[in-house]
Amino acid sequence: MRIAAVQHDIVWEDREANFARLAPVIAGAAGLGAGLVLLTETFSTGFSMTPGIGEPEDGPSAGFLREQAARHGIWVGGSCPEVAAGNGGAGGGSADLPFNSFVLAGPDGTTHRYRKLHPFTHAGEHERFRAGEKPVTVDVDGLRITPFVCYDLRFADIFWTAAPDTDVYLVPANWPSPRRLHWQTLLQARAIENQAYVVGCNRVGTAGDGTEHVGDSRIVSPTGELLATASGVETVLLADVDAREVAATRDRFRFMADRRS
Repeated sequence: MRIAAVQHDIVWEDREANFARLAPVIAGAAGLGAGLVLLTETFSTGFSMTPGIGEPEDGPSAGFLREQAARHGIWVGGSCPEVAAGNGGAGGGSADLPFNSFVLAGPDGTTHRYRKLHPFTHAGEHERFRAGEKPVTVDVDGLRITPFVCYDLRFADIFWTAAPDTDVYLVPANWPSPRRLHWQTLLQARAIENQAYVVGCNRVGTAGDGTEHVGDSRIVSPTGELLATASGVETVLLADVDAREVAATRDRFRFMADRRS
């Protein structure tokens, strides 16, 4: 499968503006043969923690992903702030907070959700977002795909836990420029230690809170080679991934079998 990572700027807290900007980019990626298009973390709002920024599950952001997937006959994913079904937001407790929810929409109208396990306490995300509970792996045309979100990248153990059932990790992000070396290094480390593809898709531009982002999106092979990279501009990265290459790498170098819990 060919995977596209869309490295894009985000209009702060303006869903419709972001939908309008991203739709032609997704169409272009599909035209280049992408079977899966990855957008950034909080692709429709920016990494905003404004109270009330959450939307219902299957709200406008998930609807946009589903519509794009159906229109182009591909898979499309990105994260957005979603309040879990059944929580109306009136109670004022943690259950009323949104999840930072990665939504993966398929061409047949199906959607799969992963909820970010590790809120970024350094920026106060834990006060505005609920934490998810477990990894999620989705079979996409024979590829076992496991998404994580941004700060999750720092926690090797969850990547290790998912590794036996994963061919491709997706990591959408709003990773800030001052820690760009960490982003670049950890993406390659997660690929090398788990012998799987890693697709890191980071935003560019200045967020509404003043945070600067420089992109550095990349697609990494199961042996840690950089298959596609980007600098600090809006662009689309493309690379072909193959579950057979993951299996062959793990058979050739049987490192995972030597792990001890």
